[in-house]
Amino acid sequence: MQSEVKEEAKVKKGIYRRFLKRPMDFILSLMAIIVLSPALIIVAILVRFKLGSPVLFKQKRPGLNEKIFTMYKFRTMTDEKDENGELLPNHMRLTKFGKILRATSLDELPELFNILKGDMSIIGPRPLLIEYLSLYNDKQKHRHDVRPGLSGLAQVNGRNAISWEEKFNYDVDYVENISFLLDLKLIVRTFLKVFKREGVNKSENVTMEKFKGTQN
Repeated sequence: MQSEVKEEAKVKKGIYRRFLKRPMDFILSLMAIIVLSPALIIVAILVRFKLGSPVLFKQKRPGLNEKIFTMYKFRTMTDEKDENGELLPNHMRLTKFGKILRATSLDELPELFNILKGDMSIIGPRPLLIEYLSLYNDKQKHRHDVRPGLSGLAQVNGRNAISWEEKFNYDVDYVENISFLLDLKLIVRTFLKVFKREGVNKSENVTMEKFKGTQN
C-alpha cells in the first residue's frame, strides 16, 4: 500500500514537471509583468537617471540542460574605471541606489521576461556563471535538469549566507522533489524573505566569492 502511494506521488510530480509547470510559469509571469508594469517603468527611469545607460544588465547564463540564454536584470553598478581603463572593484561601483535595488530584489524584476520566454522558471536553481559548468561534480550538474529560477530552495534557506556546497545540495534536492506544493511553498517563502530582506550578503564584496569547485 505504501509503495503504491509513493508511486502515485511520483506520477503526479512527473505530470506537474512535464505538463503543468511551464504553463503556470507563463501565466504567473505575464500577470506579474502586467501588475508590476508601473514599478518596472519607474525603476527603469530611475536607473537611467542615476546610473545612466544601459538600463538593463545582460549576461549569458546556462539554463535547462546547460543551454545558454541571456538573463536580464536592472543595472545596479556604474561603469567607473581606474587610470588604466579597468573597471573598479564591484564594491566601489555599487551605488547607494544600487544597494537599495538589490536589498529589495527590484533589480531581479526583468527576469520575469526570461520566465515569459521560457528561459527561466519562477522556482528553480538560480542561473549561475557559464564558467562554473566545468567545475560541477556529477551530482551538482543535475541542477541543470530543470529551468533555472527567479527564486529557489537555496534562496529561501540562506541565499548568500550559505556555502556553495549547501546551495548546490538544495538545488539538487529541489530537482529530485519538484512538485506543485513545493513550488507554492517556495513562492510564499520568497515573498516573506524579500519583505524581511533576509539572507542578503552585506559584505563589501557585494556578491559571494566565486565558486572554485568542490573538494572531494
